[in-house]
Amino acid sequence: MTMLSVNLNKIALIRNSRGRDFPNLENFAQRFINLGVKGITVHPRPDERHVTRKDVLGLAEFLALYPDVEFNIEGYPSVEFLDLVCEVKPAQCTLVPDQPGQLTSDHGWVVAGSEALLEPALKRLRAADIRSSLFLDPDPQLVAGVKAVGADRIELYTESYARSFGLESEHPVFEKYAATAQAANEAGLGVNAGHDLDLNNLRRFLQIPNILEVSIGHALVVECMLQGMEAVIAQYLAIVAGEDSDTHYY
Repeated sequence: MTMLSVNLNKIALIRNSRGRDFPNLENFAQRFINLGVKGITVHPRPDERHVTRKDVLGLAEFLALYPDVEFNIEGYPSVEFLDLVCEVKPAQCTLVPDQPGQLTSDHGWVVAGSEALLEPALKRLRAADIRSSLFLDPDPQLVAGVKAVGADRIELYTESYARSFGLESEHPVFEKYAATAQAANEAGLGVNAGHDLDLNNLRRFLQIPNILEVSIGHALVVECMLQGMEAVIAQYLAIVAGEDSDTHYY
């Protein structure tokens, strides 16, 4: 079964807009966990415009109370980022090729040419017993490079799938994702996915076999605003469990 990991960045962004600790991230993590979520994701950025270093430390301490819930930290493999990750020791670290001021992740790694950055970062994560994942565009030809630098998983960057969903272009785009996932599995790599997945497009995406984890934040928070947290999480958990439904959610 695919695991749902909820990204808390958007909640942190709302909090930061008012200059006080409301909404509180640990409180929301608790609420998601109480509803059956087994993964929490954060993506701290250098400017701390949403999740901060203090948040990461606090969430790591809080999630230690829930050994069945995985903590996933995303980010660019700077020395400062890796120091933080190795200090808190999450279950997984997802490396993304973001620039410091980037609005949001918008592309995956091209490993060729990035080996000098990625190999020592992945070696450090492995030494700390932290599972690693590399953000990747849907291209089977990129998988060999991921294997060569020593990552454990890929995270498929799913924006192009989300943009094509429901259009004539959906099928060829979907097939690229399926082929990349298959290539990763054949190379012995796990497969995660994330970015712009939502209640409407996730079920179709999970027709791709062996997707281990989906990380969803922005859409999920908006859907919670529209429908309520309990209803939204119940629907997501049904989808990742493979339960049948013809429902369209919004």
